[in-house]
Amino acid sequence: MKKILIIHGPNLNLLGTREPAVYGKITLAQINRKLQSLAKSKKISIKIVQSNLEGEIVELIGKTRGKFDGILINPAAYTHTSVAIRDAIAASELPTVEVHLSNIYTREEFRHKSLISPVAKGTIMGFGLDSYLLGLLALLDIIE
Repeated sequence: MKKILIIHGPNLNLLGTREPAVYGKITLAQINRKLQSLAKSKKISIKIVQSNLEGEIVELIGKTRGKFDGILINPAAYTHTSVAIRDAIAASELPTVEVHLSNIYTREEFRHKSLISPVAKGTIMGFGLDSYLLGLLALLDIIE
């Protein structure tokens, strides 16, 4: 059975109440339930983690080798700042798909640069919950 690690970055635990005009009213729990349902239908195993701590995310990615077949990540604000997460993804050598609820290119200019995209197989953004679901489906296509 294929195993996918899903990482939600900083402040995503606040979804549903945080800037609903940008992120919508969906909660992280609702996103996780949809991901679990999709994983069950595709007969894959997923582990879902949310962290506000850069080092914790780096360590988590560093332990993926031999345990997971791919990574689905919404690095949130670390998208634009974390060389450490970028390097951990590259070192893992696992296919990785980057997702974002919002379109980073329609937001503040400092959000227009992703340090993660160059080491990801692809990036899906701007589709809210569907960014995660489409990202998981794309990742499954890549690893199969």
